[in-house]
Amino acid sequence: MSSQNAAALIPSGAKLAMGLGVSQPPALLAALAARAEGGDLTDVRLYYLLSTAIAGDTILRYELLDRITPMSLFHGGVERALDKRLVADGRAPLDVVPTAFSHAPRLLCDEIDIDSFVTTVSPMDADGNFSFGTDTDYALACARHARRVILEVNPNMPRVFGNCTVHVSEVTAIVENPQPLLSVSAAPPRGPDITIGNIIADMVRDGACLQMGIGALPDAVCVALKDHRHLGIHTELMTPGLAALMRAGVVDNSRKQIDTGKGIYTFAMGDQALYDFIHENRDLEAHPVDYVNDPAVIARNDNMVSVNATIQMDLSGACNSEFMGGRQFSAAGGQLDFVRGAFASKGGMSIIACHSTAAGGKVSRIVPALDGPVTTPRNDTQIVVTEHGWTNLKGKSMRERAAALIGIAHPDFREELERAAHAQGLG
Repeated sequence: MSSQNAAALIPSGAKLAMGLGVSQPPALLAALAARAEGGDLTDVRLYYLLSTAIAGDTILRYELLDRITPMSLFHGGVERALDKRLVADGRAPLDVVPTAFSHAPRLLCDEIDIDSFVTTVSPMDADGNFSFGTDTDYALACARHARRVILEVNPNMPRVFGNCTVHVSEVTAIVENPQPLLSVSAAPPRGPDITIGNIIADMVRDGACLQMGIGALPDAVCVALKDHRHLGIHTELMTPGLAALMRAGVVDNSRKQIDTGKGIYTFAMGDQALYDFIHENRDLEAHPVDYVNDPAVIARNDNMVSVNATIQMDLSGACNSEFMGGRQFSAAGGQLDFVRGAFASKGGMSIIACHSTAAGGKVSRIVPALDGPVTTPRNDTQIVVTEHGWTNLKGKSMRERAAALIGIAHPDFREELERAAHAQGLG
């Protein structure tokens, strides 16, 4: 049916979930936004992680916030821009629903009990199955739980393998909308990224299993791994950097203890070359996030290496990876899932990597006290890397941790941090 007729199936008062990232359905969201703009759709609570311009230009427009209430499980640029306008107008910023990424399916289905779900899928195969393509994450659980499941079929959405399909018999309505997928390009690595990438690559053994995030720093790690062999992938996010390692033969997934021979991910985001790479690629499988990000599952692969970033780290090793400038900046995502899973792996390493400074060198990322919530507790932090070196916090006392972290902080801030450590009894 048309996107307008499909959108008409979503009632006012709905608890609506939409797909993550690239899978946000442009035609459906535009039709829902048009209904809200005309006053025909009100009191909708919209649940999601990681919105993009697809949602930002349609259902998450500022003028619709009195009819569509964003219930963000992970803030991004869209939410930060809305917050800026809201605060400037004397209004409260957007709300956020705290959760680990691994808990998102249970949260949306069991705790929140969403009743409607919209997402983009690949065309139906001969058996009547639609592939979730770039985003299996919480989509599979929502499609099986929601009373109204509306799919936007896009022939450009890759067809992928794994536990990542919904059958036509489970679908309420179908909208066809061929158009290019959202392309996201990472910024080129800077000097500190390359330095950190080389430090991390030197720690990684041949045969290790990788989890990487998105951005210039993880891409620099991938580039630095070019001479490794027999690496594996078990990651929440499939990136162009990881795809490049597979193309080069650096990753063959042969040494994995589970899902041997397969690169495992729960969502993908990048450029068209990445989407072409994952399309009908038998060496890759997409699975729900409550499998991929389950620390117990992650730990089943030996030599698991997890690389995540943070906004701030205090002198004890606690990380704030989601709060900046007094407001929500992102969210917990899957950081703690992989921090715990990688450390529990036999021979595994959990790495928190970041530049030593922010704001053009004016602010230290290693601080006396965090400005926001604890994303990764000090008990869980293992290896910390900046462009000034690395340290393993496991087994270190509070004083030893403070000294080690000050040692890899930017030199311009070390004296200030030493004074703060002394004031806290850590000097």
